[in-house]
Amino acid sequence: MIKRVLLIVLIGVLLISINSLGIFAQVKTIAVIVPPVENPFFGTMQVIAAAKAEELGYKTIKMVHDDDANKQMELFETVIAQGVSAIILDNAGADATVAAIQKAKDAGIGCFLVDREITKEGVAVSQIISNNYQGATILAEYFAELMNEEGKFVELTGKDTDTNAHVRSQGYHDVLDQISGMEMVAQQTANWSQTEGYSVMETLLQQHPEIKGVICGNDTMALGAQAALLTAGRADVICVGFDGSDDAIESIMKGELKATSLQPVAEMATQAAIQADKWIKTGSTGKPEKQSIDMVLLTPENADQYEKFAPKPKPKE
Repeated sequence: MIKRVLLIVLIGVLLISINSLGIFAQVKTIAVIVPPVENPFFGTMQVIAAAKAEELGYKTIKMVHDDDANKQMELFETVIAQGVSAIILDNAGADATVAAIQKAKDAGIGCFLVDREITKEGVAVSQIISNNYQGATILAEYFAELMNEEGKFVELTGKDTDTNAHVRSQGYHDVLDQISGMEMVAQQTANWSQTEGYSVMETLLQQHPEIKGVICGNDTMALGAQAALLTAGRADVICVGFDGSDDAIESIMKGELKATSLQPVAEMATQAAIQADKWIKTGSTGKPEKQSIDMVLLTPENADQYEKFAPKPKPKE
Protein backbone atom coordinates (compact mmCIF):
# COMPACT_ATOMS: atom_id res chain seq x y z
CA MET A 1 0.00 0.00 0.00
CA ILE A 2 2.83 2.36 0.96
CA LYS A 3 4.63 1.53 -2.31
CA ARG A 4 1.48 2.31 -4.28
CA VAL A 5 1.07 5.70 -2.57
CA LEU A 6 4.72 6.52 -3.21
CA LEU A 7 4.32 5.56 -6.86
CA ILE A 8 1.28 7.84 -7.22
CA VAL A 9 3.16 10.70 -5.57
CA LEU A 10 6.17 10.17 -7.84
CA ILE A 11 3.95 10.11 -10.94
CA GLY A 12 2.29 13.34 -9.80
CA VAL A 13 5.63 15.03 -9.25
CA LEU A 14 6.82 13.83 -12.66
CA LEU A 15 3.71 15.18 -14.40
CA ILE A 16 4.08 18.55 -12.68
CA SER A 17 7.75 18.70 -13.74
CA ILE A 18 6.93 17.79 -17.35
CA ASN A 19 4.17 20.39 -17.50
CA SER A 20 6.45 23.06 -16.06
CA LEU A 21 8.84 22.38 -18.94
CA GLY A 22 6.03 23.14 -21.38
CA ILE A 23 5.90 19.67 -22.92
CA PHE A 24 2.13 19.60 -22.57
CA ALA A 25 1.71 23.29 -23.37
CA GLN A 26 -0.27 23.96 -26.51
CA VAL A 27 1.71 25.59 -29.31
CA LYS A 28 0.01 28.84 -30.36
CA THR A 29 -0.67 29.69 -33.99
CA ILE A 30 -0.18 32.86 -36.02
CA ALA A 31 -1.95 33.33 -39.37
CA VAL A 32 -0.14 35.21 -42.15
CA ILE A 33 -2.60 36.51 -44.76
CA VAL A 34 -1.42 38.41 -47.84
CA PRO A 35 -2.41 39.39 -51.42
CA PRO A 36 -1.48 37.10 -54.35
CA VAL A 37 1.93 35.53 -53.72
CA GLU A 38 2.63 35.44 -57.47
CA ASN A 39 3.78 39.00 -56.82
CA PRO A 40 7.24 38.44 -55.26
CA PHE A 41 6.67 41.37 -52.91
CA PHE A 42 3.82 39.58 -51.15
CA GLY A 43 5.33 36.11 -51.48
CA THR A 44 8.57 37.22 -49.84
CA MET A 45 6.65 39.03 -47.12
CA GLN A 46 4.64 35.93 -46.22
CA VAL A 47 7.68 33.64 -46.21
CA ILE A 48 9.72 35.97 -43.97
CA ALA A 49 6.89 36.68 -41.51
CA ALA A 50 5.99 33.00 -41.18
CA ALA A 51 9.62 31.93 -40.82
CA LYS A 52 10.20 34.45 -38.02
CA ALA A 53 7.00 33.39 -36.23
CA GLU A 54 8.06 29.74 -36.44
CA GLU A 55 11.53 30.66 -35.17
CA LEU A 56 9.80 32.23 -32.17
CA GLY A 57 7.99 28.98 -31.46
CA TYR A 58 4.62 29.34 -33.20
CA LYS A 59 2.77 27.28 -35.73
CA THR A 60 1.74 29.30 -38.78
CA ILE A 61 -1.13 29.27 -41.24
CA LYS A 62 -0.37 30.90 -44.59
CA MET A 63 -3.32 32.21 -46.61
CA VAL A 64 -3.95 34.45 -49.64
CA HIS A 65 -6.95 36.79 -49.99
CA ASP A 66 -6.33 37.70 -53.66
CA ASP A 67 -7.09 41.37 -52.93
CA ASP A 68 -10.73 40.37 -52.39
CA ALA A 69 -12.23 41.89 -49.24
CA ASN A 70 -15.02 39.30 -49.12
CA LYS A 71 -12.55 36.43 -49.32
CA GLN A 72 -10.43 38.17 -46.69
CA MET A 73 -13.41 38.23 -44.31
CA GLU A 74 -14.01 34.52 -44.93
CA LEU A 75 -10.36 33.79 -44.12
CA PHE A 76 -10.63 35.85 -40.93
CA GLU A 77 -13.72 33.94 -39.86
CA THR A 78 -11.88 30.67 -40.52
CA VAL A 79 -8.78 31.51 -38.46
CA ILE A 80 -10.85 33.07 -35.68
CA ALA A 81 -12.81 29.81 -35.44
CA GLN A 82 -9.50 27.92 -35.36
CA GLY A 83 -8.37 29.99 -32.38
CA VAL A 84 -5.23 31.63 -33.73
CA SER A 85 -3.41 33.92 -31.33
CA ALA A 86 -2.56 36.65 -33.84
CA ILE A 87 -2.91 37.60 -37.50
CA ILE A 88 -0.20 39.20 -39.63
CA LEU A 89 -1.93 40.88 -42.56
CA ASP A 90 -1.28 42.79 -45.77
CA ASN A 91 -4.87 43.86 -46.26
CA ALA A 92 -7.37 43.87 -49.13
CA GLY A 93 -8.63 47.44 -48.79
CA ALA A 94 -8.15 50.31 -46.37
CA ASP A 95 -11.87 50.73 -45.66
CA ALA A 96 -13.14 47.21 -46.32
CA THR A 97 -10.66 45.58 -43.93
CA VAL A 98 -11.72 47.46 -40.78
CA ALA A 99 -14.69 45.15 -40.10
CA ALA A 100 -12.56 42.00 -40.35
CA ILE A 101 -9.93 43.35 -37.98
CA GLN A 102 -12.62 44.50 -35.54
CA LYS A 103 -14.08 40.98 -35.59
CA ALA A 104 -10.67 39.54 -34.72
CA LYS A 105 -10.16 42.11 -31.97
CA ASP A 106 -13.56 41.26 -30.47
CA ALA A 107 -12.40 37.63 -30.37
CA GLY A 108 -9.22 38.60 -28.51
CA ILE A 109 -6.97 38.16 -31.53
CA GLY A 110 -4.41 40.86 -32.32
CA CYS A 111 -3.83 42.00 -35.90
CA PHE A 112 -0.44 43.20 -37.12
CA LEU A 113 -0.63 45.04 -40.43
CA VAL A 114 2.28 45.16 -42.84
CA ASP A 115 2.66 47.37 -45.94
CA ARG A 116 -0.91 48.71 -46.19
CA GLU A 117 -2.70 50.87 -43.65
CA ILE A 118 -6.38 50.89 -42.80
CA THR A 119 -8.53 53.99 -42.35
CA LYS A 120 -9.20 53.50 -38.63
CA GLU A 121 -6.84 53.52 -35.66
CA GLY A 122 -7.29 51.60 -32.43
CA VAL A 123 -8.48 48.40 -34.12
CA ALA A 124 -5.19 46.78 -35.20
CA VAL A 125 -2.38 46.36 -32.68
CA SER A 126 0.31 47.49 -35.14
CA GLN A 127 0.41 49.07 -38.59
CA ILE A 128 3.96 48.72 -39.89
CA ILE A 129 4.44 50.40 -43.25
CA SER A 130 7.05 51.75 -45.61
CA ASN A 131 7.28 55.52 -45.82
CA ASN A 132 5.56 55.42 -49.20
CA TYR A 133 5.48 59.19 -49.59
CA GLN A 134 9.21 59.53 -48.94
CA GLY A 135 9.92 56.64 -51.32
CA ALA A 136 7.79 58.24 -54.01
CA THR A 137 9.44 61.65 -53.74
CA ILE A 138 13.00 60.33 -53.99
CA LEU A 139 12.01 58.23 -57.00
CA ALA A 140 10.25 61.16 -58.70
CA GLU A 141 13.29 63.39 -58.18
CA TYR A 142 15.53 60.79 -59.84
CA PHE A 143 13.00 60.26 -62.65
CA ALA A 144 12.99 64.00 -63.35
CA GLU A 145 16.79 64.03 -63.36
CA LEU A 146 16.86 61.16 -65.90
CA MET A 147 14.45 63.13 -68.13
CA ASN A 148 16.56 66.28 -67.78
CA GLU A 149 13.42 67.88 -66.28
CA GLU A 150 11.66 68.08 -69.62
CA GLY A 151 9.33 66.06 -71.82
CA LYS A 152 6.07 64.14 -71.67
CA PHE A 153 5.45 61.12 -69.44
CA VAL A 154 2.69 58.75 -68.34
CA GLU A 155 1.87 57.29 -64.94
CA LEU A 156 0.63 53.77 -64.18
CA THR A 157 -1.19 53.65 -60.85
CA GLY A 158 -2.16 50.78 -58.53
CA LYS A 159 -5.56 49.63 -57.29
CA ASP A 160 -7.84 52.53 -56.44
CA THR A 161 -8.90 50.82 -53.18
CA ASP A 162 -5.29 50.74 -51.95
CA THR A 163 -4.17 53.72 -49.87
CA ASN A 164 -0.58 53.16 -50.99
CA ALA A 165 -1.53 53.74 -54.63
CA HIS A 166 -2.78 57.23 -53.76
CA VAL A 167 0.11 58.07 -51.42
CA ARG A 168 2.70 57.12 -54.04
CA SER A 169 0.94 59.04 -56.79
CA GLN A 170 0.69 62.09 -54.53
CA GLY A 171 4.42 61.88 -53.79
CA TYR A 172 5.21 61.69 -57.50
CA HIS A 173 3.07 64.72 -58.31
CA ASP A 174 4.29 66.84 -55.42
CA VAL A 175 7.68 66.67 -57.13
CA LEU A 176 6.88 66.46 -60.84
CA ASP A 177 4.08 69.06 -60.94
CA GLN A 178 6.57 71.68 -59.81
CA ILE A 179 8.77 71.16 -62.87
CA SER A 180 7.47 73.32 -65.71
CA GLY A 181 9.29 71.42 -68.44
CA MET A 182 7.60 68.09 -67.62
CA GLU A 183 4.04 67.18 -68.66
CA MET A 184 1.97 64.14 -67.71
CA VAL A 185 -0.12 63.24 -70.78
CA ALA A 186 -1.89 60.17 -69.32
CA GLN A 187 -2.55 58.50 -65.99
CA GLN A 188 -4.12 55.03 -65.88
CA THR A 189 -4.38 52.16 -63.43
CA ALA A 190 -2.86 48.78 -64.20
CA ASN A 191 -4.06 47.35 -60.85
CA TRP A 192 -0.59 46.29 -59.64
CA SER A 193 -0.54 43.69 -62.48
CA GLN A 194 2.36 42.92 -64.84
CA THR A 195 -0.03 41.69 -67.52
CA GLU A 196 -2.12 44.86 -67.28
CA GLY A 197 1.04 46.93 -67.18
CA TYR A 198 1.98 45.46 -70.56
CA SER A 199 -1.43 45.97 -72.18
CA VAL A 200 -1.97 49.47 -70.76
CA MET A 201 1.50 50.50 -71.90
CA GLU A 202 0.83 49.18 -75.41
CA THR A 203 -2.30 51.34 -75.64
CA LEU A 204 -0.73 54.46 -74.13
CA LEU A 205 2.28 54.19 -76.43
CA GLN A 206 0.00 54.15 -79.46
CA GLN A 207 -1.89 57.18 -78.13
CA HIS A 208 1.22 59.09 -77.02
CA PRO A 209 4.24 57.97 -79.09
CA GLU A 210 6.07 61.14 -78.08
CA ILE A 211 6.51 60.16 -74.40
CA LYS A 212 9.96 60.12 -72.85
CA GLY A 213 9.12 58.43 -69.55
CA VAL A 214 6.85 56.13 -67.54
CA ILE A 215 6.57 56.25 -63.76
CA CYS A 216 4.79 53.32 -62.11
CA GLY A 217 3.23 52.61 -58.73
CA ASN A 218 4.95 49.25 -58.34
CA ASP A 219 7.58 47.02 -59.94
CA THR A 220 5.24 44.47 -61.48
CA MET A 221 3.44 47.14 -63.51
CA ALA A 222 6.81 48.67 -64.41
CA LEU A 223 8.16 45.33 -65.62
CA GLY A 224 5.07 44.85 -67.78
CA ALA A 225 5.39 48.38 -69.16
CA GLN A 226 9.12 47.90 -69.81
CA ALA A 227 8.42 44.68 -71.73
CA ALA A 228 5.86 46.50 -73.90
CA LEU A 229 8.35 49.29 -74.58
CA LEU A 230 11.05 46.82 -75.62
CA THR A 231 8.61 44.94 -77.85
CA ALA A 232 7.74 48.24 -79.53
CA GLY A 233 11.41 49.09 -80.02
CA ARG A 234 11.21 51.96 -77.54
CA ALA A 235 14.13 51.22 -75.24
CA ASP A 236 14.70 55.00 -75.23
CA VAL A 237 11.70 55.55 -72.92
CA ILE A 238 12.70 55.89 -69.26
CA CYS A 239 10.71 53.51 -67.03
CA VAL A 240 10.87 53.34 -63.22
CA GLY A 241 9.10 51.16 -60.65
CA PHE A 242 8.45 50.97 -56.94
CA ASP A 243 9.06 48.12 -54.41
CA GLY A 244 12.63 46.94 -54.96
CA SER A 245 11.85 43.37 -56.04
CA ASP A 246 14.62 41.04 -57.19
CA ASP A 247 13.07 41.02 -60.68
CA ALA A 248 13.26 44.82 -60.81
CA ILE A 249 16.85 44.76 -59.59
CA GLU A 250 17.76 42.26 -62.32
CA SER A 251 16.11 44.50 -64.92
CA ILE A 252 17.98 47.56 -63.64
CA MET A 253 21.30 45.74 -63.81
CA LYS A 254 20.49 44.74 -67.43
CA GLY A 255 19.94 48.41 -68.28
CA GLU A 256 16.16 48.12 -68.79
CA LEU A 257 14.30 49.62 -65.82
CA LYS A 258 16.15 52.70 -64.65
CA ALA A 259 15.27 52.77 -60.94
CA THR A 260 12.95 51.65 -58.15
CA SER A 261 12.30 52.56 -54.53
CA LEU A 262 12.96 49.63 -52.21
CA GLN A 263 10.42 48.85 -49.52
CA PRO A 264 12.04 47.22 -46.46
CA VAL A 265 9.76 44.17 -46.65
CA ALA A 266 12.12 41.93 -44.71
CA GLU A 267 12.24 44.37 -41.81
CA MET A 268 8.48 44.99 -41.80
CA ALA A 269 7.61 41.29 -41.90
CA THR A 270 10.15 40.42 -39.21
CA GLN A 271 8.92 43.22 -36.97
CA ALA A 272 5.31 42.07 -37.36
CA ALA A 273 6.22 38.61 -36.07
CA ILE A 274 8.35 39.96 -33.23
CA GLN A 275 5.64 42.37 -32.13
CA ALA A 276 2.95 39.69 -32.37
CA ASP A 277 5.06 37.47 -30.11
CA LYS A 278 5.56 40.22 -27.54
CA TRP A 279 1.85 41.14 -27.59
CA ILE A 280 0.80 37.50 -27.12
CA LYS A 281 3.16 37.14 -24.15
CA THR A 282 2.71 40.53 -22.47
CA GLY A 283 -0.38 42.20 -23.93
CA SER A 284 1.67 45.06 -25.40
CA THR A 285 4.22 45.63 -28.16
CA GLY A 286 5.80 48.59 -26.39
CA LYS A 287 5.53 50.52 -29.66
CA PRO A 288 3.02 52.95 -31.19
CA GLU A 289 0.35 51.45 -33.45
CA LYS A 290 1.58 53.27 -36.58
CA GLN A 291 5.21 52.70 -37.51
CA SER A 292 6.90 53.94 -40.69
CA ILE A 293 10.24 52.82 -42.16
CA ASP A 294 12.09 54.90 -44.76
CA MET A 295 12.77 53.54 -48.25
CA VAL A 296 15.93 53.39 -50.38
CA LEU A 297 16.35 54.55 -53.99
CA LEU A 298 17.85 51.77 -56.12
CA THR A 299 19.71 52.73 -59.29
CA PRO A 300 22.35 50.98 -61.44
CA GLU A 301 24.94 52.26 -58.95
CA ASN A 302 23.61 50.38 -55.90
CA ALA A 303 20.90 47.92 -56.98
CA ASP A 304 23.24 44.91 -56.89
CA GLN A 305 23.77 45.50 -53.15
CA TYR A 306 20.19 44.40 -52.36
CA GLU A 307 18.14 41.22 -52.61
CA LYS A 308 14.89 39.91 -51.12
CA PHE A 309 13.91 43.48 -50.20
CA ALA A 310 16.91 43.96 -47.91
CA PRO A 311 20.64 44.76 -48.08
CA LYS A 312 22.70 41.72 -49.06
CA PRO A 313 24.48 40.13 -46.11
CA LYS A 314 28.09 41.19 -45.88
CA PRO A 315 30.51 38.33 -46.64
CA LYS A 316 32.16 36.81 -43.60
CA GLU A 317 35.80 37.65 -43.24
